[in-house]
Amino acid sequence: MRFTPDYLLTDPDEVKRLIRENPWATIVSSPATGMVASHYPVLLEEDAEGISIVSHVGRPDERLHELGQHEVLVIIQGPHGYVSPGWYESEDFVPTWNHVTAHLYGTPELLSDDENFTVLGRLVDHFEQRMPQPVSLQIDESAARHIATGTVGLRLRVTRFDARLKLSQNKEPAVVERIVKHLEGDGAYSSPSLAAEMRRANPVIA
Repeated sequence: MRFTPDYLLTDPDEVKRLIRENPWATIVSSPATGMVASHYPVLLEEDAEGISIVSHVGRPDERLHELGQHEVLVIIQGPHGYVSPGWYESEDFVPTWNHVTAHLYGTPELLSDDENFTVLGRLVDHFEQRMPQPVSLQIDESAARHIATGTVGLRLRVTRFDARLKLSQNKEPAVVERIVKHLEGDGAYSSPSLAAEMRRANPVIA
């Protein structure tokens, strides 16, 4: 990402929150055959030292990415959206795009079949917990294990990250408040999740 010091997000705990709340990730590699990108859900390992995530890829993505052989980039995209200069109520006519984004780097560790199945089970349980009648891989473990053979589990211990929190920090509080009100409204570019991030980053606004 472009180096923008005013928007740097350096707190690992905030990056962890971003991963928890936005678990659909993009995995990017640069293997010998050329750039590869894939998209998979990730799960934060809460008890790990530092930032560590687990996931899986469908075969043959592990070979396409050459997972375990080199560093990969995992992109976590939080709330984002267009900000119209019409919301500024000033002579400023330049629009922008607010966003919360983290780039995570590390060399993946491939998991054993058993650990991969455990991770898959945790992923299912994590997302099913909101459902009125949660489904589990344990309903038919034998069939689930057979399906799991088409996947490869991975763990990424993040060695470095580059994150941005671009939420109109360069604007006056009154302008930020107007932007938030529009994002919370029902207009063409409404985004309650982005508005919530702006309120979190700007606690002084009403």
